[in-house]
Amino acid sequence: MKKKFSVLALASLFVAGSAMASGWRIPEQSVDSTAKAGANIASAVRADAAYYNPANMSWMEDTWQIQADMTYIYLSPIQYEDYRTSFYDSESESEHFFVPTGFMVSPNYGGARFGLAIVAPYGLAKQWEDPYAKASAEEFSLEVIEVNPTVSYALGDMVSIAAGPRMLYADATVSSDASGIGVPLSRSMEGDTVEWGWNVALAVKPYDNLNISATYRSNVDLDFDETTDLNLMGTVLRTPASVSVPAPAVLAFSVAYDILDNLNVEFTYDRTFWSEYEELDFNYSPQIPGNPFEAAVARDWDDTDAFRIGLTYGLNEKIDLMAGFGYDKNPIPTEHVDFSIPDSDAWLYSAGLQYKLNDNLDLGIAMLYDYKETREVTVDPAGRIYGEFTDASAFLVTVGVNYRF
Repeated sequence: MKKKFSVLALASLFVAGSAMASGWRIPEQSVDSTAKAGANIASAVRADAAYYNPANMSWMEDTWQIQADMTYIYLSPIQYEDYRTSFYDSESESEHFFVPTGFMVSPNYGGARFGLAIVAPYGLAKQWEDPYAKASAEEFSLEVIEVNPTVSYALGDMVSIAAGPRMLYADATVSSDASGIGVPLSRSMEGDTVEWGWNVALAVKPYDNLNISATYRSNVDLDFDETTDLNLMGTVLRTPASVSVPAPAVLAFSVAYDILDNLNVEFTYDRTFWSEYEELDFNYSPQIPGNPFEAAVARDWDDTDAFRIGLTYGLNEKIDLMAGFGYDKNPIPTEHVDFSIPDSDAWLYSAGLQYKLNDNLDLGIAMLYDYKETREVTVDPAGRIYGEFTDASAFLVTVGVNYRF
């Protein structure tokens, strides 16, 4: 049960940034990915290729590479203005997070390279303290850590393939409290789970200055079986419950081209298969008569498209400058927007640089601004929301070290 709420939390958290893509995806996991607004697949050249495009490992320098990154994420308060009465107006809490990630790529062993990525590809945190929003979404939080070993193999000089398993550990918390609007109704849940998936990648280099790549990450259902605390109109209960939400499949196509000897441009398109998320359904055992949290809530999310452009300019032998721009569609039909995930379409702007300290060590820093469009909701069939969400945004700063030996 925890899982679904965690996913919701994640969505709100990174809705404010895709650093965030649509829903609760977090594409940016390294300096290069933050600096290029997620356009770091065909052009991935450092150890983070183990995650973004492991097929590119076949063409990397024949050494060990290890990379460590840290991302600071700031999520601005989201404003909700209700069209019916100002009593329902609400403001979410601002959020601050530090997200560490790590990557490793091995030397060549008979045409094969081995990689490892430890990342946080999903996550969210959204808290509301105003009574109306708190009644349905006091806190939604999700932390997901993925461990992804991969193997690449070069099929000649032009083609490389890669694949690997994915282990996802998810920890989630969800709570709501309607006492502020005079209703003794609340819930509180915490839990974790470990689930498995897989990924594959293909890279083709018909010319030295052209890379055409495709990657696919499988859908992973996050299944939570936990204990929840309920207050049902003054009756306090502690009961087992279960819920499942998807960490959706993602298919990406990417092309990187060296326009000049020192200028690379990447265009990336990805599709996230959010249509797996059909409903939020908490199952309590045994069923409790009159439990309003038992009823399944329709989601019916849509698959989404994202478009990203990344530039890398070699200023000199020491410094690479990077910039990026992206646009992410959101997956949530207007009638299913709520306080846990007030998502909307996003515009991403980013910049960064890598500094080659010596032949073995690169130091990098990048920044990204994620702006969410205003989201108006006037067709909520439950009548919970009739107004608009504004001011959602995220700001990211990533620093990292890439070491070759």
